[in-house]
Amino acid sequence: MADAAANAYTAIRDDIVAGRLNRGEWLREGKLAQELGVSRTPIREALRRLEAEGLVEFAPNRGARVTAWSALGLEDLYQIRARLESLAARLAATRREPADIAELESTATRMAELAADPNADREELTELNNHFHRAVVLAARSRHLATQLRGIIDIPLISRTFHKYAPERIRISAAQHLELVAAIRARDGDWADALMQAHILAARSVMVPTTNT
Repeated sequence: MADAAANAYTAIRDDIVAGRLNRGEWLREGKLAQELGVSRTPIREALRRLEAEGLVEFAPNRGARVTAWSALGLEDLYQIRARLESLAARLAATRREPADIAELESTATRMAELAADPNADREELTELNNHFHRAVVLAARSRHLATQLRGIIDIPLISRTFHKYAPERIRISAAQHLELVAAIRARDGDWADALMQAHILAARSVMVPTTNT
């Protein structure tokens, strides 16, 4: 049963993060159980776990749905993310290993290459961006911080920010990633902290005003 619940959680979570399940879409236990070949019990457990991460919400007498973030809710999320992820960058600057720098630099460099092309693949940019931010969190070597950020970074409207960016905004973001690598390489926690906070709040300015309730 534990394996079935874990597999159901992974499958549903992947569909939410990838955008295959839309914001506000109802998640019917019976349908999910049939699609995933399990009983309703592991589906219920998976949905409760996703609720704890903020990806699913329950409505009284109606069941579960993909969280329908309002503009105010997204504003809160970006404020929280800016503070937590800037802390991650600060810690990464003091705790990083050579392998972390290599990973961050290769990812940021590839993003800069793609950003130079106005017709760059937004999906690849999105994947690289998400990978970069997770790599910063891993370099911080804080399990508790990673747990807190996992549910925020993977919220679809946040993880797929690049799909909303104009080409110039993409180039600016890519340049910020390269500067973050420089700050972390220099072990300058203040610099890394300030850069990451500005970087996240810049993304907020793009996403929050255009998000409907």
